Amino acid sequence: MRILMISAEGPPLLHAGALIDVMDALPHELRSRGHEVAVTLPYYREIRDNLAFKEEDTGVTVDVRVGDKIYIAEYLQGHSPSGVQLFFVRCDEFFDRDGIYGEHGTAYEDNAARFIFFSKAAVELARRLTPTPQILHVHDWPAALVPVYVRAHHLPFATVLTIHHVAEQGSFWGLDFRLTNLHERFFTLRGVEFFGKLNFLKGGILFADKITTVSERHKREIQTPEFGCGLDLVLRENAHKLSAILHGADYARWNPETDKFLPANYTPSELWGKRLCRDALLNGLRLEPKPRGPVFGMVTRVVGEKGFDILVPLLDRLLTDDVRLIILGEGDPAYETALAVATRKFPKRFAYRKIYDEKSAHVIEAGIDISLIPSRFEAAGLSAMYSLKYGALPVARVTGGIQEIIEDYDPTTDSGYGFLCYEYSTDAFWDAIKRAREIFRDRKLWGKVMERAMARNFSWAVAAQRYEQLYGELAGRIDEAAA
Repeated sequence: MRILMISAEGPPLLHAGALIDVMDALPHELRSRGHEVAVTLPYYREIRDNLAFKEEDTGVTVDVRVGDKIYIAEYLQGHSPSGVQLFFVRCDEFFDRDGIYGEHGTAYEDNAARFIFFSKAAVELARRLTPTPQILHVHDWPAALVPVYVRAHHLPFATVLTIHHVAEQGSFWGLDFRLTNLHERFFTLRGVEFFGKLNFLKGGILFADKITTVSERHKREIQTPEFGCGLDLVLRENAHKLSAILHGADYARWNPETDKFLPANYTPSELWGKRLCRDALLNGLRLEPKPRGPVFGMVTRVVGEKGFDILVPLLDRLLTDDVRLIILGEGDPAYETALAVATRKFPKRFAYRKIYDEKSAHVIEAGIDISLIPSRFEAAGLSAMYSLKYGALPVARVTGGIQEIIEDYDPTTDSGYGFLCYEYSTDAFWDAIKRAREIFRDRKLWGKVMERAMARNFSWAVAAQRYEQLYGELAGRIDEAAA
C-alpha cells in the first residue's frame, strides 16, 4: 500500500516528544513490511540549520491560498536515518522560527494560518506524488484539516487521523475560519465550528474515514467528560470509526545493549554498565555521587498534563532525603521556574536541564534507578516503555497506556515491575514513591524486578500489523470506488 503520513513533528527534529519517535519508527516498520511510506512535515529552521541532515529541493512549487493571501509552498525531500522518504513544506514566513508552535511558553498568534497552509500544501503534495498515495495518515490537530479538504474537494484518498493529545485541539477564533477558504457550510455543528470557534481536531474527527488513538484505555478515557477535553460527545458520536492501537518502542534507538550514546552498554544479565552510566550521569551533572537512596529521573515536557502540579509540591519532601533527581525538558514557564528554584535549594541533589538533547536523554534513562511518570494524561506511555528497557523502574499514575505497559509490583506474589497509583493527587503519588523506595533497599530483590522489567518487549511489529489491517480496509474501499 502507498501511505503518506502528515505531521507537524517528525525526524529529523530533536525536541523531546513521543510524536517524533512515532513518526520515525512507525513508517520504518511499515516500510520493512513492504509498503511505500513517506512523511510530510514543515521545513522548520531547526531542520535547515541541521548540518548533519541532507535535503534537496524537488523543484516543485505550488501557490497556496490562505484567506485572501497567496503563499508559495516549496517542496524539499530527504530521508530519515532509517531510510524513510521525507518531504518538507517550505514557507519561511510561517516556519523559519525558533519554535514549532510558539516560544517561551506562548503560542504564535498566526498558528491557525500556519497550519491551514500546511494542511493545504500537504494535500497538494499528495495530489502530485507518483504513484498516488492511497492513504493519508494525519497526526494530531496541526494536520487534522487534511481530511476536511479531502472530503470538501472529493479527492481520491482515504484518511486516518491519530489522536495523540486530545487536549491540544487547534482551537482558534471563529473569524479564522475565513482562512480555510472552505464553504460556509463547514462552519456548522456538523463541521469545524465548536462553540463559535474554529476547531481543527473536531474537523478531523468528523471527516476522517478512521480515527485511532494510542491505547485502549485512552480510547475509553477520551470519550468521557473528564478526559475528552470538551470533544467527548463528538468522539462518542464517531465511536464506530474509532479504534485503539498501542504504539511500540523503537528498540533500534532505545536499547541499552547497543545505545551509542551511553558511556557503557549493558544487558539484564550484565548490569555493571548501568552502574557506570549512573556514575557518569551524576558526575556530569555535578551531583553528589553514591546516594544511599535511588536516582530519580524524568525526560518529558514540563507541562501540567505531565503531572507537574502534583510533583512540584513533593520536591522538598523528596530531596530532603539522600536521593538524586534529574529532570530534562521545557514547557510551562511557571513549572520551569519552580524547578529552577528547587535546583538552587538542593544543588547537589537535583539537576534540571531545560534544553533537550538526545545524548542527555539516553544517558538519563540509563543512569537513573526510578522513572517518575505522574501524568494527568499519558496517551501511549512510550516513556514508560523506554524506562523499562533501560532498567529504570517506573513510578506512574495510571492513565492512558500506562496500565497496558506497567504491571504494579505485588510483594505477596512477587510479580510486576513498576509502582502504580490510581488517584491523581500528590499524596497518592508520594505513596507509590515510598513503595518503590522500600523495595530499592533490598538490592537483590530490586535487581530481580529490574531484570523482569528489562525483559518486557513492546516492539513496533504488532502496532504496524494493526495499522496495516486498518489501511487495507480503506485501500479496498478506494480500489472499489475507482473500479
